[in-house]
Amino acid sequence: MTDDDGRIRCGWAQGQSVLYRDYHDQEWGRVLRGQVPLFERMSLEAFQSGLSWLIILRKRDNFRKAFGGFDIEKIARYTERDVARLMADEGIVRNRAKIEATIANARAVADLDVDLSDLLWSYAPPPRPRPTTLADVPAITPESQAMAKDLKKRGFRFVGPTTAYALMQATGMVDDHLASCWVPAA
Repeated sequence: MTDDDGRIRCGWAQGQSVLYRDYHDQEWGRVLRGQVPLFERMSLEAFQSGLSWLIILRKRDNFRKAFGGFDIEKIARYTERDVARLMADEGIVRNRAKIEATIANARAVADLDVDLSDLLWSYAPPPRPRPTTLADVPAITPESQAMAKDLKKRGFRFVGPTTAYALMQATGMVDDHLASCWVPAA
């Protein structure tokens, strides 16, 4: 099945809004490294938990403003006053547990003895063939379970095995574009 632009996409992105399609075509599954970009994606994946990713995409610029560009050191110093400010911000998902987890995770990153990017990428599995169908795409893997366990041990919150695997997919640690998808392999 092709989209209205004649391209075949992964089923979850087929026939979706332009914002969602652009995310699929230009970002999802592309290699992303760097402490701040990965912290941002980790945070947004946590906020997405239980919601549509499209909601997060629509609010992403608001999240960036609300969290100061995901400046880790700045967020690590947030106080209850910042939590109250964020809870009042209609431009983001106002979930206290997720807001507090983002702050706790910034503090955990600040306390790491290794770069966050290096830590996360250490769990990337060896390359494998692209899945044929969406049914072939796992929700968790041994690598995402190990990543989640390690992050939890280091004080991270809202990064369970499913969220860890979604982070791996979104940042190119795994290539779960379907074999029929037009997006070139990394």
